[in-house]
Amino acid sequence: MPIEFKGNHALFLDIVTVEEAETLLEWLQKKPTAKVNLADCVHLHPANLQVLMAAKPVIKAWPKDAGLRSWLESALIE
Repeated sequence: MPIEFKGNHALFLDIVTVEEAETLLEWLQKKPTAKVNLADCVHLHPANLQVLMAAKPVIKAWPKDAGLRSWLESALIE
């Protein structure tokens, strides 16, 4: 699975597609103090980005890929 949910943490792995957006949204709604690790994410569908933008979880680790990291930081850091 592209997102592993462990307690209060979500670990994004490899390619996170549109199919994960609804599950991510539901999980984040139940975990208002959630933390997200994007270090191993290589692609994030924009639907998941919208979920992260709305929920505003704590980002514990940014993607290793510089381009993806830049794109996500510009959208998620206020």
